[in-house]
Amino acid sequence: MKRTLGVCYYPEHWPQAMWASDARRMAQAGITWVRIGEFAWSRLEPEPGVFDWDWLDSAIEVLAAEGLKIVLGTPSATPPRWMLDRFPDMLAVDAAGQPRRFGSRRHYCHSHAGYRKAAADMALQLGKRYGRDARVAAWQIDNEYGCHDTVLSYSEAARVGFRDWLGQKYQSIGALNRAWGNVFWSMEYETFDQIDLPNLTVTQPNPAHEMAFRRFASDQVVAWNAAQVVALRPLTDAPLIHNYMGRVLEFDHFAVARDLDIASWDSYPIGFLSDRLEGDAAHKARYLRQGDPDMQAFHHDLYRALNNGRWWVMEQQPGPVNWAPFNPAPLPGMVRLWSWEAFAHGAEVVSYFRWRQAPFAQEQMHAGLLRPDDQPAPALEEAAQVATELTTMPEVAPTQSPVALIFDYASDWAWRTLPQGADFDYFRLVFETYRALRRQGLSIDILPPNASVGDLHGYKALFAPGLASVSSELMGALADAAIPCLLGPRSNLMTPEMSTALPLGPGIFGLDARVVRVESLPPASARAVEGGGAVVHWTETLEGDAIALLEHTDGNPLLVQAGHMHYLGGWPDAALWDRIVALLCADVPLTLLPDGLRLRDTATHRFAFNYAPEPVTWNGRTLKAADVTWWPLPLPD
Repeated sequence: MKRTLGVCYYPEHWPQAMWASDARRMAQAGITWVRIGEFAWSRLEPEPGVFDWDWLDSAIEVLAAEGLKIVLGTPSATPPRWMLDRFPDMLAVDAAGQPRRFGSRRHYCHSHAGYRKAAADMALQLGKRYGRDARVAAWQIDNEYGCHDTVLSYSEAARVGFRDWLGQKYQSIGALNRAWGNVFWSMEYETFDQIDLPNLTVTQPNPAHEMAFRRFASDQVVAWNAAQVVALRPLTDAPLIHNYMGRVLEFDHFAVARDLDIASWDSYPIGFLSDRLEGDAAHKARYLRQGDPDMQAFHHDLYRALNNGRWWVMEQQPGPVNWAPFNPAPLPGMVRLWSWEAFAHGAEVVSYFRWRQAPFAQEQMHAGLLRPDDQPAPALEEAAQVATELTTMPEVAPTQSPVALIFDYASDWAWRTLPQGADFDYFRLVFETYRALRRQGLSIDILPPNASVGDLHGYKALFAPGLASVSSELMGALADAAIPCLLGPRSNLMTPEMSTALPLGPGIFGLDARVVRVESLPPASARAVEGGGAVVHWTETLEGDAIALLEHTDGNPLLVQAGHMHYLGGWPDAALWDRIVALLCADVPLTLLPDGLRLRDTATHRFAFNYAPEPVTWNGRTLKAADVTWWPLPLPD
């Protein structure tokens, strides 16, 4: 698959006289793909049932005349104002009971059947007109599910849908009462119609109730996406895509992806560092203009797992954004580095957001490849450099990584529902595991929680921290994998209905260990570990006869083993993670990298990325700040 560049473009924002010049300049910069249309409903259907296709026809014609391929978006993320007159109850409602009003975007509830059908009907109209148009080479369904906290909606439509969902799942109210443990606090129901949504309660709602609602909300996103897929599939052979986001976990992306052909995501490294990542002030200052060295790579690997390795970056940050608490400009070279990092992880397309900075409305402070006065912004030159390098770089072929990491959206919902500590966060735990592996120079594959023993074939080690509930199928696959496998902390301690597992977890085949007590630790606390490092955030008391590989300084076991299975009873700090990676990855070549340097191996090349703000020398190679380089790997015998 040839790697190419794209850009997001909004012809409806600019006079038609500018379109031809824009298309020509895009092609000259080496851009191949152009995404259009995903926010344009009010121009496509200015009145109910009255369609204006002329401007979109012209835009497609002008762009295609320069050899550009079109990604056409369905505009359901921005329903026009008249849609609210048609469906006054379509608005999502937040946990405080307030409606999410018109005046920005994503002002709809996934559970609203009327708007869901209207969005599918618009997809159908687009498919009828452009589905067999060869110039439209891909489709984007909606835009950024979950953005602006829009998965969990407490609307009347959600209440009705949730009750129906519960009835189908549990079949009888008695079964639900038993599953949820509703005997506690006299929470038993007589009918499904008595069940409300788990918000505005006096104190915490029943964790089983809340977890069920999170599962329902995720299923609503899946159904919402599927409705548009069903409308488009018969009308086009072009791939269907959605653009996911960074650290948005409220719905199961693996489930959504089953109806799509390609995964994509929107990469904003500097915005995410400020807005979505924990870190001390020194770390955030050091990477202020580059982004965290592992955040982008983690999501590349996560979304590569969704659709058999087919994935894009649909939106790549090219300059300062407008939505983070602070919005510095990228260090020179970072746009090139981010682009090549995506390609090294297997991206087919890297598409920049956006072509020209808008001079109006909410995103006018968000940079593009052009300034609002039509002059080049700094990122344009870097994008053109990447396009030139792509013409001379041999094809980047993917290969299996030596280490795998399991990621599970439902575990994030479980630990948000019952955190037991203010800073226990599933993503943070998994991400710190990923960071520890990357510090040792490793490439990583991310696997879903239903991975089979066949999926595990060929790896040298596997990490699965924080899995709230481990299915018997996955546990069997891990037992049969015959490679070092790590579960914990806080793994397999709960049932899917948010009750304590009995017998006590983790219930690992052949491993005699039980978690008999858990503790959450405040930020200033840590428990020292014999030999170096410490446990932070979370610690567990283990009983049993499993072999202790690591112990706390008081002699209590921390990391226990039976054969190739391991359980970790605490949250390691960075130093302890380095020790654990060395233990589990004894059969994998490790190399502790200089701060800010990261590697990625493909089938044919090794890539090195310097996120540091100063030059880094490693293995005889010097990379300046924000630089990327690559070299051929020896061919296997």
